[in-house]
Amino acid sequence: MSTALGTVITAMVTPFDEGGEVKYSTAAELARYLVDHGSTGLVVSGTTGESPTLTGAEKLKLFRVVVEAVGGRAAVIAGTGDNCTAASMRLTREAASTGVDGILLVTPYYNKPTQEGLYRHFRAVAEATALPVMLYNVPGRTGVNLHVETVLRLAEIENIIALKEASGNLEQAAEICAQAPPGFSLYSGDDALTLPLLSLGAVGVVSVASHLVGPQIAAMIECFKQGRVVEATRLHLALLPLFKGLFVAANPIPVKAALNLVGIDVGRPRLPLLPLTGKDLAGLTRLLHLCDLAGA
Repeated sequence: MSTALGTVITAMVTPFDEGGEVKYSTAAELARYLVDHGSTGLVVSGTTGESPTLTGAEKLKLFRVVVEAVGGRAAVIAGTGDNCTAASMRLTREAASTGVDGILLVTPYYNKPTQEGLYRHFRAVAEATALPVMLYNVPGRTGVNLHVETVLRLAEIENIIALKEASGNLEQAAEICAQAPPGFSLYSGDDALTLPLLSLGAVGVVSVASHLVGPQIAAMIECFKQGRVVEATRLHLALLPLFKGLFVAANPIPVKAALNLVGIDVGRPRLPLLPLTGKDLAGLTRLLHLCDLAGA
């Protein structure tokens, strides 16, 4: 399996100011920070980047800003997926002009297409660009699961090179790893499942926790690849409380709170998401202290 997009890809948050506008200068600073701390790639305007609340113009400017900040040092992957095929094709074409290195396409949400509909959607968008495409399967958010057979059909399309698998179904992931053609890669879409999925053939992770512990995640993956499985397991177990703590509420609510707590001001989420408060915020604060991250 190929690691053309790297092994630790951070699904980057989108910083907002007090008025809810995108803070592009902070996005550039955060991108540089992440690449300096273990990230080999960045997803811009994915789930963690609050893509449903970003306008097309905001997304395109973010792509340009992040490419300018870290282009050549890390893969910049543009989240251009939509539940309207024509809109996703249009944004994908526009994203290509910003200098991004790849495209992330989430399964269309809400309208619940059939497997054939999913295949035709992804094929149409992939044909709209020459850039490498990573599929993104997250049925808990979209309401539809991308079946193994559909993934394997899509993997035959030349520029569809990877899948971010966030179904939580290890058997499904194993079948994809076992049957995918050469050059097609599977990435964990859940931090807590990165090590189990590596054991099945995944090449890396599209991570939320790497905002805070990128070097440790990179070390865990490298240990596993070198056959130092006991050490990789030790690192995984040490990180597991943080992996869980960053999902006490809908992503990216907790990770934005965590970044603000450690001194990286990314602002609050946009409505309909609200900031972390009360016992959840207190628990996350304690967790950051236990992980020696508070005030980092």
